[in-house]
Amino acid sequence: MKLGTGLFTAQQRPGDDREPSALYDDVLRLTREIEDAGLDSAWVSEHHFEEDGYLSGTMPTLGAMAAECEELEIGSCVALGPLYDPIRLAEDAATVDLLSSGRLTLGLAIGSNPREFDVFGVPREERAERLADLVPFLRGAWSEGDLEHDAQFHEVPTDVSITPKPVRGDVPVMLGGAAKPAVRRAARVGDGWCAPSALSLEGVEKRVADIRNVREAEGLEDEFTIYVLQHGWVGDSREAAWEAMRDGYFYLQRRYAEIFSGESVDELDEERKRELKEQAIFGTPEQVREELEAYSEALGDDVHFILRTYYPGVETDEMIDCVHQLGDEVAPELR
Repeated sequence: MKLGTGLFTAQQRPGDDREPSALYDDVLRLTREIEDAGLDSAWVSEHHFEEDGYLSGTMPTLGAMAAECEELEIGSCVALGPLYDPIRLAEDAATVDLLSSGRLTLGLAIGSNPREFDVFGVPREERAERLADLVPFLRGAWSEGDLEHDAQFHEVPTDVSITPKPVRGDVPVMLGGAAKPAVRRAARVGDGWCAPSALSLEGVEKRVADIRNVREAEGLEDEFTIYVLQHGWVGDSREAAWEAMRDGYFYLQRRYAEIFSGESVDELDEERKRELKEQAIFGTPEQVREELEAYSEALGDDVHFILRTYYPGVETDEMIDCVHQLGDEVAPELR
């Protein structure tokens, strides 16, 4: 099992009077610490027009992260594919791949927030089709020679060669989503699928079986990576771990409830808080390791787990301590 962390959002909770630049300094500092801890990957997330400054510039941030580490896989988990101009995304992703010497994974999903689609001028009802069209566009853009892809949603000549090209001639594309069409889209056109944090282990297992069936039925034999995203924390005790992550975790989940619905959410109700606590993976290194081993046993040793340990408002030094416990005491036992 590979083990990574993130997801960097650079959100500024009420009462945090730091300059926004300090939040991005923390992202780069944490990137260095994640590599020093021996973990496998570091990830950013993306949303737009949020009052707390939720990270919107995925490619610039990943480019900066690339300069801070030498071996980490870096990636978006996830970028909102339908909102991008496909040429600029192909160019920017290839550039980050070059800056990182081939360590970029481009995670994409269809998005949800109505305001984001309205402001970008993208019809929300086209989001699935736009993502499905984007992936082959990127493949064509990164291939040698002319594009040779007739884009469905963009007027792009097919006799243009888009530069630069990625280090490996391609950038791995990981697709997110839990619904059957999204999962099967990932199986057919992606290099990987990311299980969202709302899914239980049983839910992930069911979808992974579907992916493997689809790929076998269609004769797809290229490497395919299963990523699993879950919230968590490593501490000296289960109680201390929960206390460290709780407020930032609930804040993040309240903001997601607003982002996904497009409506204001003043507070999570107690039932939702109980559900979130049950979903999260937290505790001592041994307790966290046991829960991650359950995923390895169910899905196979080649799963790439992203344990999300970045929470708005949590002290950076606390996140660094958590990262090092994850790298020093959890990861070695999973490999």
